[in-house]
Amino acid sequence: MDAWIWWLIAAVGLGIPLVLTAMPEFGMLAMGGVAGAVTAGLGGGMVPQVLVFAVVSSALIAVVQPIARRSRRQHPKLSSGVDALTGRQATVLERVDGQGGRIKLAGEVWSARALDTGEAYEPGAQVDVVEIDGATAVVMR
Repeated sequence: MDAWIWWLIAAVGLGIPLVLTAMPEFGMLAMGGVAGAVTAGLGGGMVPQVLVFAVVSSALIAVVQPIARRSRRQHPKLSSGVDALTGRQATVLERVDGQGGRIKLAGEVWSARALDTGEAYEPGAQVDVVEIDGATAVVMR
């Protein structure tokens, strides 16, 4: 069997763990195997084939991994539950002051209090949710 066929078999063999483990390094090694097969197909000897495999695999790992790491870090954090309510706007239903009140937030009625105890917000006013303290939304304008 020709050397290029062995390189393709190696590339497929390296692609299988990529699918099973989702480790992208195996895919980069498989691409190195394809590059080795191309080198063999063009008539390169065993030493150039192995060098091309090593250089292509190493280059892909060195270039792609930092880009992938950076991409993973840049995704915004997804908030859920009460954390997702912070920063949203609400409508005052009952007067809200430092002691309490009621707002409509995300389609639900919440107890609320003003962040600044000296402030008061009348029904119909739009307020911003600063934080959720237990079952009470802390709001400000």
